[in-house]
Amino acid sequence: MATVAAEALKQPRQVSGIPIIGNALSMAKDPGRFFYECYRKYGSVYRLKVMNNTYTVLAGVEAANFMGTREGRDSLRSKEFWQGLVNEWGAKRTLTGEDGETHQKLRSVMRHGYSRESVRGRYPELVAITDSVIARDWPVGTMAPVLQNMQYIVTEQLGAMLTGTSPREYVGDIRTTILYILNILVTRQRPRFMLKDPRYRHAKERVSELGRRMIAEYRETKDQRDPARRNLVDDIMEAHEKDPDLIPASDLILSLTGPFVAGLDTVANTTAAFIYGVLKHPEVHARVRQEADALFAQGDIDEPDLKRIPAIDGAIMEAMRMYPIAVAQMRTATRDFAFAGHQIREGELLYVATAVPHYMEEYYPNPDKFDIDRYAKPRAEHLKPGVYSPYGRGTHTCLGKTLAEVQMSLSMARLFYLLDLELESPDYVLKTKVLPTPGPSMKFKVRVKGRRH
Repeated sequence: MATVAAEALKQPRQVSGIPIIGNALSMAKDPGRFFYECYRKYGSVYRLKVMNNTYTVLAGVEAANFMGTREGRDSLRSKEFWQGLVNEWGAKRTLTGEDGETHQKLRSVMRHGYSRESVRGRYPELVAITDSVIARDWPVGTMAPVLQNMQYIVTEQLGAMLTGTSPREYVGDIRTTILYILNILVTRQRPRFMLKDPRYRHAKERVSELGRRMIAEYRETKDQRDPARRNLVDDIMEAHEKDPDLIPASDLILSLTGPFVAGLDTVANTTAAFIYGVLKHPEVHARVRQEADALFAQGDIDEPDLKRIPAIDGAIMEAMRMYPIAVAQMRTATRDFAFAGHQIREGELLYVATAVPHYMEEYYPNPDKFDIDRYAKPRAEHLKPGVYSPYGRGTHTCLGKTLAEVQMSLSMARLFYLLDLELESPDYVLKTKVLPTPGPSMKFKVRVKGRRH
């Protein structure tokens, strides 16, 4: 019976493309929309080619829900897509490339350091860091480069909260390293010989230097470190000392610089998209400023205060829906399995396009509208199973999502509390980029008209 059932399964259809480069150009324009349009044409399973590599795509609500099932966990693994990164850094493993028991052990080590609990009680400090960066990088009367400035805010926050190290001087190097690693070793959209580019080699060495500096600082201050301010560096270094098989010395630089690599583009992209969406819609802008003013009017803020900013939270969620970072997750089939009536074979390279529902009017009426009230009751459009996946799905769901939520809420509330901003023109349409991750272009700028407080 099993043989008959397998024979009855369909083979995924091939998306038409260009010889040699396949569908790379179409994906490069807007990967989220590309996966969505292919879903409408080919269904929830199809195949595409990128630079002579063939991938099977599992897409839509079906794919998002599959990621969270036992069958999904048992049928998919991450290792192959991240092994190139591991080898490039002379490491043994990385959190993103592990599955099963080892993955769970690594998540357990790093869970607190990446969580909002790691910054609980330190919100005034986080606000002070944000204020200092805004004062330095958003001068009145200038056109401020939004994404670059948000990267500075994010890295200063992460440096102080997660590691105790300020990485501002390394921001450009981190970004260059991410660009090359993701495009060449992870998504394989560029040839390997590009790893010899002197710009990449220099940037990689600088990131390694940052990691070595963090290790040295930990060892120098180990006996004086405050348990009440325990951070990710403490967790990783102590785990390495207790269980060097789990986190060997070869993995320390990759693990310790991970927060900057993970947060630099992701949080910065989302907050840059938030700024565009808010400034583009005057009624939303007014609501965001009103909430920000009320939030900081009382002085220092704490956890309960962040539950009273529905417009800001809604705008963040809408930015993540319309401009998702986690467009698709890359996996390998660990075994033969059936998905949506199609045969998937062991060893197939997969894109699991979980963000496709973000663009579907069946779940989000008028999906091209920046509507920050989608997420409040009674609408709560995002709560339908499988329709909202801003942080990915399954066992590899973003470990730092609760920390990112605090970062984004506080940063955006503070920015709009302090500054009077406007787009370069009312009819400005956001330009976006794809590399190293999807989001607003580095050329996106806003005018700093003045200080509000």
